[in-house]
Amino acid sequence: MSSRTGVLRFHSHHAFHETVRRLHDAFAEHGIEVFASIDQRAEAMAVGLSMPPTVLILFGNPKTGTPLMLANPAAGIDLPLKALVVESEPGRVEVLINSAAYLIERHALPQALEANLLPVEELVGAVLGVKAEVM
Repeated sequence: MSSRTGVLRFHSHHAFHETVRRLHDAFAEHGIEVFASIDQRAEAMAVGLSMPPTVLILFGNPKTGTPLMLANPAAGIDLPLKALVVESEPGRVEVLINSAAYLIERHALPQALEANLLPVEELVGAVLGVKAEVM
């Protein structure tokens, strides 16, 4: 596995809402469905709590995700894929995703299925114009 936590961090050079929009647009352009986009800050505020801007995007493509679940149904716990966009401090926007290597190892999936997941890492990096930092 490429990291202990399995999480990749991308530091966005874009504002928070621009980062979220860019991800949504890129997913749509690549035939990746956004199943949900959860504004976690708004949910926290609704119960009287405060947190920095945070959005969880659930996304995927059944053509690439289904083979993972067929190889090991437990992989469905991590599907659809997720991207967490957070502005932990003003002007510091990060996107966090699980690494392909982590998901392959976690679910003991055939190594060949990593090819179904790696394009997401590449796409997020390309959208943000940065390389991932392994956490």
